[in-house]
Amino acid sequence: MDNIESGKRPYHHGDLRQALLRAAEEELKEKGIEGFTLRGCAKRAGVSHAAPAHHFRDADALLTALAAVAYSRLVAAMNARQAEAEEDAASQLVALGLGYIDFATAEPALFKLMFSSDRPDFSDPTLGEVATAAYKALVQAVCAARGSEDEEAAAPDIAAAWAMVHGIAELVNAGQLRMLSALGPGKRKDIYSALLARVLPKKQPD
Repeated sequence: MDNIESGKRPYHHGDLRQALLRAAEEELKEKGIEGFTLRGCAKRAGVSHAAPAHHFRDADALLTALAAVAYSRLVAAMNARQAEAEEDAASQLVALGLGYIDFATAEPALFKLMFSSDRPDFSDPTLGEVATAAYKALVQAVCAARGSEDEEAAAPDIAAAWAMVHGIAELVNAGQLRMLSALGPGKRKDIYSALLARVLPKKQPD
């Protein structure tokens, strides 16, 4: 799994792949997906325009690797919220949603790459693995809240939970939830938690 840190770091021989991933994140945040180029990433990394070919065949391959990093961060953000929450299944599901919003609003450029772009190749094994892990975390949390491991039966609840949390994140990133912008982080968390609680699945009978 790739592990890149935010902020600029000088390129060192033998660390080209990591340097390009850091540069790619900076390029994406500054220029967006539409303006993203491999040449621009090479320039940021301080290497020749031909150097990225040693690790990435084209810009989409680099964006695919960056999307894998982003999904791993999403999972980490969800795990972090769950570690702070009560251990009951309902609280864990709400916490997972809060982590999703945390990541989406802190990393809007990466969030857009993951969910609103066709440039990442989800047939890539690494990206496929971490993206599936993020989805499985949602499925498991919903099933636990339902008290049933039947994923097929849980499909409507899974869709509802994902739609709610993703919709909140998209609205926040688009600046549409203006009524919340003046509130402090704690109050916003309370409101997000209350919204997420509205789609908590019903406990299934034994």
